[in-house]
Amino acid sequence: MTTTALVTGAARGIGLATTRRFLAAGWRVAMIDRDDDALAAAAADLADKYRDGARPFVCDVSDPDAVTTMMEAVNGWAGRLDALVNNAGVADFGPIEQTSFARWRTVMATNLDGVFLCSQAAIPHLKDTGGAIVNIASISGLRASTLRTAYGTSKAAVIHLTQQQAAELGEFGVRANCVAPGPVRTKLAMAVHTQDIIDAYHEAIPLNRYGSEDEIAAAILFLASPEASYVTGQCLAADGGFESTGVGLPALRK
Repeated sequence: MTTTALVTGAARGIGLATTRRFLAAGWRVAMIDRDDDALAAAAADLADKYRDGARPFVCDVSDPDAVTTMMEAVNGWAGRLDALVNNAGVADFGPIEQTSFARWRTVMATNLDGVFLCSQAAIPHLKDTGGAIVNIASISGLRASTLRTAYGTSKAAVIHLTQQQAAELGEFGVRANCVAPGPVRTKLAMAVHTQDIIDAYHEAIPLNRYGSEDEIAAAILFLASPEASYVTGQCLAADGGFESTGVGLPALRK
């Protein structure tokens, strides 16, 4: 049977780029997102080239019952699961004093609870295939930065959760790793980053540029594939060297 990946947050950005990478490598992909319209449009765009290679499943990954139903539907379609990519996430930046508990919980519900719930639901299927989990964290989970109390904390927790998964699941042949993207040139980022922020990032990143969605997707596919068969419990910072030089740019406080 064809190997199958499940990618959350697949309607756009890194999730969609990752879906394309898997499809190009001959995998089938269960595309998961809570945005029904965007997900349907993304899947339709892929249909002509990849036929039934990608199948959309609408699901809010922060809802335990919805995750259970979604995983059953994916298994019914694919019959197996070889990789889970926990990419779905929300970004809500603001000062600590202005981060209400409701905002905190909204970030945690998707960024952390979603990773936990989807992983837990996928584990029985991954044990059957000796599959892999790839969680998407952030450079903000490795180093503190401004305005990222909820977001950075959620991503730091994802990194530790990845290590827990690796420690517990290794004996079953299931690997768990994490990708921590640095600044990525997404449509959303370019819409909200001022020129001062862009210039500051370019100056601070050793490669002097933002990453692309496809570059992050390449790292995800590697960790999910047999090419990384002896790699587990690791966090790969796909960040142009940004983590090595620190974060917390003054321009981001403005």
